[in-house]
Amino acid sequence: MNLRFFKPLALLVLAALLGGCASVRLLDTQVLALAQVPPGVQLQGARYRFERLPSQAGNPEAGLAEQQAEQALAAVGLVRDDAAAQLSVLVGFAGSQFVSDPWGRPLGPWPYGGPVGSVSISRGHWGSGVGVGMGMRFPPPTQYRREVSLLLRDLASGQVVYETRASHDGPWSDSVPIFATLFKAALANFPNPPAGPQRVNIELPR
Repeated sequence: MNLRFFKPLALLVLAALLGGCASVRLLDTQVLALAQVPPGVQLQGARYRFERLPSQAGNPEAGLAEQQAEQALAAVGLVRDDAAAQLSVLVGFAGSQFVSDPWGRPLGPWPYGGPVGSVSISRGHWGSGVGVGMGMRFPPPTQYRREVSLLLRDLASGQVVYETRASHDGPWSDSVPIFATLFKAALANFPNPPAGPQRVNIELPR
């Protein structure tokens, strides 16, 4: 084998691999799901409609969350049909921002600990709150915590048949794709989730 040609080829392959890794990020999510399906109720392929809590009425971000959830539900075979729904789906979402140590763990009391603002589902930046570490030369790194939930209820009986939530802590501030990915993660292994918490990793373009 001619090693003069092998070395440049190896460098090209390594560069391609590194370039591919740089174009995606791995979203590691914590998921907890529970299915309680009574006899005669079929989740796969079921038709559903959205329902909202009174506190969500008129909230434009609730509408965006439902759009993201609808895409994730369609991916697992559920069909939105407001006129002939068998299930209702309640969508939940929340976000916060905190400062952390180098390992991503929340730091202690003020001025470095606890949430410092709410995270919007439609904007990459955080809402209310005070910027911690302002004026400091080396402020601690900022982390964003986001969580989504889906509650599926059988309309005939009123029974909750599927409940799931997914959360992620990370350094990225672009909320829209991350919330959308969390809804996908929340429906991993639908409609037969494993018992207990699980980790679901999904690649997300940068």
